[in-house]
This record gives sequence, structure tokens and C-alpha cells, in this order.
Amino acid sequence: MTVSDLFDALGVGGAAYAAPIGGGSGVGVRENDLVTPASVMKIQVALAAGEAIAAGVLDGTQQRVLAAGLRTPGQVGISLLRDDVSMSVRDLIPQMLTISDNVATDELIALVGLERINELTGALGLTRTQITEDLRSTLDTMAKEVGFADYPAFADHDSAAGPPSLAELRLRLHGSAALDPARGSRTTAAETVRLLQAIWTGEGVSEAAAQGVRQAMESQLTRHRIASGFGPQVAVAAKTGGLMGLVRNEAGVVTLPTGQRYAVAVFTRCEPAATIDPARIDAGIGTIARALVDELQ
Repeated sequence: MTVSDLFDALGVGGAAYAAPIGGGSGVGVRENDLVTPASVMKIQVALAAGEAIAAGVLDGTQQRVLAAGLRTPGQVGISLLRDDVSMSVRDLIPQMLTISDNVATDELIALVGLERINELTGALGLTRTQITEDLRSTLDTMAKEVGFADYPAFADHDSAAGPPSLAELRLRLHGSAALDPARGSRTTAAETVRLLQAIWTGEGVSEAAAQGVRQAMESQLTRHRIASGFGPQVAVAAKTGGLMGLVRNEAGVVTLPTGQRYAVAVFTRCEPAATIDPARIDAGIGTIARALVDELQ
């Protein structure tokens, strides 16, 4: 089966690309199409924060107080805690990449600034990759677009108790800016791979910043997407992304026992009326990643 066939078999749209670390031709499907990155964009945030620390613009040891009442919503990490949390700037980076912590992400975006983050990817030649707003703003804007006052009101809505129904919500979400790469945050599979290549080779970025990102991605807890396509002897450093069940992504670097390394990015998108099986899509991301790497060998 071709990679396009694999996407079709999963019943999802999407884009994928893989290329060797250190140079060489890549392979993919729709790799230059704009896609919604979701939390894959946290790789950019981490690199920009690391660069700011390396340049002395940010003090990595500075303690930040993450107040309990002012946190970005999320399903893991600091969002779930009841009390104020104090954490150093540099420790926010692995928190963001290993468990995809939204509070850590928005604190780093506030410290570094979207302009600096986007300037970094632009300097690497990634002209179609952009973060348009922080996660809290994205969630609130999305909630308002689908008919709620803010994200907490949206999160509290029970479709079984009254309208809008789950089907109607998914349709509205499908058309929201957060899930429209022409209006919201965006990237392409090819540019995501190029970002990973820069981080793994150190080309155009400082080694200190790149090393911090690599180490954190190696420790990501999620292992059921790209890593699921390979055996335990293959090392995978990756970052997942997902949004409202409609978008499921992952980008990372696969290191074979031979030492060969490949950057891989897989982005998937479900239609609002589709029956979603998250575990099947996750496994499919691994299958697509494996097919791309096999094709490159």
C-alpha cells in the first residue's frame, strides 16, 4: 500500500513526510499542504525558549509562579493541580515536551513572545510555519466561535443534556480558526521535518538549545503513535499534537540500530461526521511513519 492508501484506509485526511537527518531526498504525501499543528508547535516554542536562554535574554534559573487561578486549561500536568506552582524557566521546557503541558507552554510563550518564536522559524527558512496565538487564547476563541462564552463554558457543556449536540459541535469546530490552517497556527509536514533536521544537526541553531529539545523529546511519555510502527530496538524522540479529537499528529526523529536517523512528520484530520477510533488512528500514524522510513532505506 502507498502512504496515500494508508491515509484512505484510516478514513482520515492528512499529510506526511520523512527525510534523513543530515541531508538527502525525502518522501511524503501532500507534504507542502498547510496543516493544523496542534501541540506539535511546542517544538518551536521549546527551541525559541532555549535560544533565548542561551543568548542571555532569559534567565533559565528564574523561578516563575504559576498561579492556580490563572492557568491555561489542559488534560495533564500543572492544569490539574490545585495550588500555586513555582518552577524555573528552563524546567518548563521538558514539562511542555514530555507531557505536553499547556500551562508551561503559555508561560514560555509569554516570556519569549510570539514574534521571537516566529522569527526563529522564519530565519530557518520555514516561511509557512507560524504560531498565531497562545493556547489559552486559541481555546477561548474556539469556544466563542462554536457558541460559548469561553472555554470553561464549552468544556462544561454536556451534549446529552441539551443542544448543541456532539455532531453539531464537531461540525462547528471543524470550521473554527483553531482548526483552519489558513487562519490559525499552521505548518507543513515538510517544514516540520526541516525544523527537526535543524535541531538534530545544529544547523542554524545553538547546540545548547537544540540539545535541550532533543533530550526532552526523547523522554516524551506518549509511545503509541510513531513509535508504535517500530520495534523496541528503534529509538524515537517525538512530540504529539491533537485538537478536539479531529486532529491527531506526531513529529519526531527515528534512530535505527544502524545509527541511521530520519525525521518524520505525520498529520491527520478527521471529517466531522466520521466515526473516530483514536487508537486506530494512533497506530496508523506509526504505520505511515514506518512506511516512509522503509521507503527511504
